[in-house]
Amino acid sequence: MLALLHTSPLHVPVFDTLRDEDHQGLELRHFVDEELLARARREGPEAVADGVRAALDRAVAEGARAVLCTCSTIGGVAEAAGAGAGVPVLRSDRPMAAAAVAAGSRIVVLATVESTFGPTVSLIEEEARRAGRPVQVRTGLVEGAWTCFEAGDTEGCARLVAAAVDAVTDADAIILAQGSMAPAQHLTRTAVPVLSSPRPGLAAGAAAVNAAQAHLGLCRPTGG
Repeated sequence: MLALLHTSPLHVPVFDTLRDEDHQGLELRHFVDEELLARARREGPEAVADGVRAALDRAVAEGARAVLCTCSTIGGVAEAAGAGAGVPVLRSDRPMAAAAVAAGSRIVVLATVESTFGPTVSLIEEEARRAGRPVQVRTGLVEGAWTCFEAGDTEGCARLVAAAVDAVTDADAIILAQGSMAPAQHLTRTAVPVLSSPRPGLAAGAAAVNAAQAHLGLCRPTGG
């Protein structure tokens, strides 16, 4: 079982659909805590470290072989807390960041809430150091998109994000920093690669579960 830590219930059907498309048979269990993001926006991501650890402990207690944090604002906190979780804890935006670094040095990060910028830019810079590549990261806030998303108007959010994407002309890659922005990826007209996190993030989570299952199989005693 792969546990997913969300900060909005609207992410649940997104990941269920991706599982049905790409990872049939993978059991997902969703843990939703909207207060984690609300507090992180008010007080900073580190303020929710205890809450994230509690969520990870609950997921592991319920049988998770790996945990995927789908919130970019608290993803770094989840990774850090995962050191003592006993199972792999991944952030869904790391594969996206690595892909952006591979695409080129000029990376534009778009987000619908400002609290996402710090963790996302730090992640990109970390992946750039790991790859030995220089990067120049610019950020842009999509005004009004988060209000649409909170109101359940995911189509309106996607249209605003897509318009912001198409306004970017001088970049090697454009990152949609939050999973909630992913639907805009299919509405853009730009020739610049537009990257979102849900699909590659879920693939990384599925791989972690498979690796854990294989390890268990190798460690199981055999009869003689």
